[in-house]
Amino acid sequence: MSSIKRAAHRPLRRRLAVAGAITAGALLLAACGGDGDMAGMDHGGESRESSPTASGKAGAGRGPGAFNDADVAFAQGMIPHHQQAVEMSALAEGRASGAEIKALAGEIEKAQDPEITTMRTWLRAWGEPESAGEDMPGMDHGSGDTAGMMSDQDMRELTAAKGADFDKKFARLMIEHHNGAIAMARDERRNGDNAAARKLAADVIEAQTAEVEQLNAILDQL
Repeated sequence: MSSIKRAAHRPLRRRLAVAGAITAGALLLAACGGDGDMAGMDHGGESRESSPTASGKAGAGRGPGAFNDADVAFAQGMIPHHQQAVEMSALAEGRASGAEIKALAGEIEKAQDPEITTMRTWLRAWGEPESAGEDMPGMDHGSGDTAGMMSDQDMRELTAAKGADFDKKFARLMIEHHNGAIAMARDERRNGDNAAARKLAADVIEAQTAEVEQLNAILDQL
């Protein structure tokens, strides 16, 4: 082959080499892009993740990470439930006659006030409202017939009672109230996804089951 023909073939070989490199690079980028898309795919599960910013604000042990609708419902339902238990317990100081009732009421306030704060922190971290709205089951204070919640009439009667009468009413109403909380906590244990929320539910079951036994023993003595 003459020197002229060899020179003519050199640009063609260079063009083929460049085209091959471009094709290989495109295939590599497509493969990397494909892996990224698979990692970010939503597979249709109910579990959700807190945003990184919200999780950082929530702090360790306060509910960041995976959560689902059952976790949200647990926190939204248990906050007002705890609030009512604290309200009932606050009445004991000036009305109860028994030392056991006063001591137990103090323990309920001491335990449940911080738990309210913790659950509010979770909901903020999850980007969820504190209340699910008027349609949330178990939070109708007018009837008080679900989740152990006291009705307005129950609360008025407890507020008006004093001495041994208060002790009896408090024990009966708090047993019903605790049983409602235990049922809510068991539902969270069955259906919840967030580790911190499920741990709190287990603590509620353990503590309030023991308190129900204590309240039943007090009733037997009154």
